[in-house]
Amino acid sequence: MEGEPLIYLTCVAIAGADYCVIAADTRMSTGYSILTRDYSKICQLAEKSVMASSGFQADVRALQKVLAARHLIYQHQHNKQMSCPAMAQLLSNTLYYKRFFPYYAFNVLGGLDNEGKGCVFTYDAVGSYERVGYSSQGSGSTLIMPFLDNQLKSPSPLLLPAQDAVTPLSEPEAIDLVKTCFASATERDIYTGDKLEIVVLNANGIRRDYMELRKD
Repeated sequence: MEGEPLIYLTCVAIAGADYCVIAADTRMSTGYSILTRDYSKICQLAEKSVMASSGFQADVRALQKVLAARHLIYQHQHNKQMSCPAMAQLLSNTLYYKRFFPYYAFNVLGGLDNEGKGCVFTYDAVGSYERVGYSSQGSGSTLIMPFLDNQLKSPSPLLLPAQDAVTPLSEPEAIDLVKTCFASATERDIYTGDKLEIVVLNANGIRRDYMELRKD
C-alpha cells in the first residue's frame, strides 16, 4: 500500500520485584523492504523511565520530543526527575490530547516506581493504559504475547484484593526469557530481526545489552 506507516517494529517489557527489562529489535522495515538494520526503538524519558515504541516513526519521534519538553518543564518547576508512574500518566494525557488526530504510535513504558519496584505500562494509540507485569507491542507481539502469557501469566486485574503485577522471575531469568522471545519471533516474523537491544533498569542505574538475531 502506498504511504504505508512503518508499523513493523517489535518491543517487549517485563517488570520484576526490583528491576525492569525493556527490549526491542533494531530492524525497521515497511512492506518487503528493510530500511535500516540498526535503529533503536528505545528512548530514555527520565532517570527511571524508558519507553519503547512501534508504529509510524515520524509520530514516534514527535511524541518523544513533546514528552522531553514536558519533562524539562516538570524538572524546572519541581527540581526533581519525574517518577515512572507520573511519566505514565503524562504519556496517557499526551496521547489522549491528540485523540482526534492521534499519534500512530503504540508504546510500552517501563521503569521503577517510587518504591523501587519494576513497573510496565502498556498503551493504545489514544492513551488508554494499564499497569501490567509484562507487555509487547508491534508486529511480533502476536507471537510473543502468547508465550509470555504461558510463562508469566499475570493475575487478573478483577481479583480482589488486587494482586501485585510484577513477575516472579529474577533479573537474569527475565533477560534470558526476553532473548528467547525474540529468537523465536525472528524465526516467524520477517519484520523482526538483525539485533536485539535490551535495556535493564534497577537500583544500580541503567545498562544496555545487545544480542545478534537473524539477518534474513
